[in-house]
Amino acid sequence: MSSAESTARPATHSSAQRLARVLITTTLFILAVSACFAQQPTLHDEFLDHLAGRWVLQGTIAGKKTTHDVDAQWVMQHQYLRIHEVSRELNPQGEPAYEATVYVGWNQAISQYGCVWLDTYGGLLPVSLANAKRNGNEIPFLFRDEHRVFHTTFRYHPDAGTWDWDMDSETTGKLTPFARLILTPAH
Repeated sequence: MSSAESTARPATHSSAQRLARVLITTTLFILAVSACFAQQPTLHDEFLDHLAGRWVLQGTIAGKKTTHDVDAQWVMQHQYLRIHEVSRELNPQGEPAYEATVYVGWNQAISQYGCVWLDTYGGLLPVSLANAKRNGNEIPFLFRDEHRVFHTTFRYHPDAGTWDWDMDSETTGKLTPFARLILTPAH
């Protein structure tokens, strides 16, 4: 064996080891990332099941009486409860004065409900997102950004089969009522 052959073999062997280490590291990285983004189990939530269906929402928003139609259905392979809310009142263009699509799901990583509230006011902002831990028959969502905190509490009344939605703005720790709403089953 020539000296060129003996020096070439260790270099080849060392390259193969480096390649094996890179492949193993890359594979482990891909597996770790895949685990982070793996689909969480299908959400089966008996409490939210009570909100699925068709509802009539009535009450006051910003001091004005209102009536909305609400349709709540499980979507996206039962990961989210989509709540579609449409006011019966019309704007000057003949369109609903208010419309929202709300998604409520479960964030397994933090063991809390998550909520995304999209409505006719537009502008997907941090205040459009909230989390909450269930408290008895309530889910008290806190929507916040650096300027404001907005409380939206979904409260279920099992005996009546109805829901309340209470919404309050918070300024310097003081709550100001914004909406007091009752959802009754649509017939």
